[in-house]
Amino acid sequence: MLVSPSTHHHHHHMQVFHAEHALASPLSNMEEDDTESDAVSVASGPSMSFAPSVVTSATSHDWEMRSASPAPSVYSMTSSLRAASYRHEYGRGINNYSEVYRLPADDEEFARLDRQHVMFMEMMGKYPAPLPEILADDTPGTTKACVDLGCGSGSWILDVARDFPHCSAVAVDLVPMQDANMPPNCRSEVDDINLGLQHFYGAFDVAHARLVSSGIRDYKGLIDEMVQTLRPRGLIQLIEFDFRVYDNQHEAIMPSRLEEETPWFARWMNVVNIAVEQRGGEPDAANHLHRWIQENPHLEEVVYREFWFQTGPWNRGQGHRIARDNWIGSMMRDDILAFLKSGRPLLLSNGVDVCVVDELEFNAERELREASAQTYIRVQNVYARRRAY
Repeated sequence: MLVSPSTHHHHHHMQVFHAEHALASPLSNMEEDDTESDAVSVASGPSMSFAPSVVTSATSHDWEMRSASPAPSVYSMTSSLRAASYRHEYGRGINNYSEVYRLPADDEEFARLDRQHVMFMEMMGKYPAPLPEILADDTPGTTKACVDLGCGSGSWILDVARDFPHCSAVAVDLVPMQDANMPPNCRSEVDDINLGLQHFYGAFDVAHARLVSSGIRDYKGLIDEMVQTLRPRGLIQLIEFDFRVYDNQHEAIMPSRLEEETPWFARWMNVVNIAVEQRGGEPDAANHLHRWIQENPHLEEVVYREFWFQTGPWNRGQGHRIARDNWIGSMMRDDILAFLKSGRPLLLSNGVDVCVVDELEFNAERELREASAQTYIRVQNVYARRRAY
């Protein structure tokens, strides 16, 4: 859901991927893509003063190979390069770069994330309150800049690029961002943010990450890195959920609960939680965000918000508030129904028996469609400013 392909899940120069990435898998079903024109350019050309898209790549032992940003080289998104970014697992396209983030990075997943973006905007507002002022074009000779780490489908950073056309917008993920209408001030970089953000230090006025925790090995360390990328008084914004399902008392439904009393969706989520952890991600990062941000000595003006999303439109009665909660609940239910399918490769590749996955998925889907269990997803948001000194 809930994971942003940052998480979840995407996107050096011209030494494109290393052989070990590019040849990691037989590129089975990718050949069909060659019928499209062979070069779908990700950068819209070097218009204005904005740097073009690049593929940066690094393993821990080759820092000097990783391109400095903004990069001097443009690459066009050929289908062979796109093919090298993916492998197919259990019928889904998955990034070929990170062993941690195992949610899909295919069109089906990006459609889910685009719909999820609409739901989040409705519930949380489009941007954190300080963002428009921070990105305003109010400093002669200075180009404001914003980065989205784990941008997924890119819905958030594309909004920023369009709403703040004078601002430089950078989208980072494990696979390239493919948007036919890439604004000229937006560029896509392919990178694994687990490797650090040294090449971005001091470069941004806003650093944003949403639903990436399932792909992050050390989330507190990521926060420290994000803070380093900020200019003085820059904004860090984080949104995560904890891979748990909550009951109508807002208590987390843990695996220790008697199974007869546990909704199927909560059982499914608890299995996903374990799989994310075993892959090296941090499923419960959401529950520590506030403390981690508060304890960071470089940050001030910390704002914490939490949002309880119904998993279905089960409110009875009339009135605007009830109708709105039901509308958001139905969007969240659609998101979860797609997420049940997105989670299959993660569970199956982690050794959960296919019969178990099928049973959990089938029953969770029925439960959600019938809205027979009043459950919630808890989304936590923290934003703060980097101190001026």
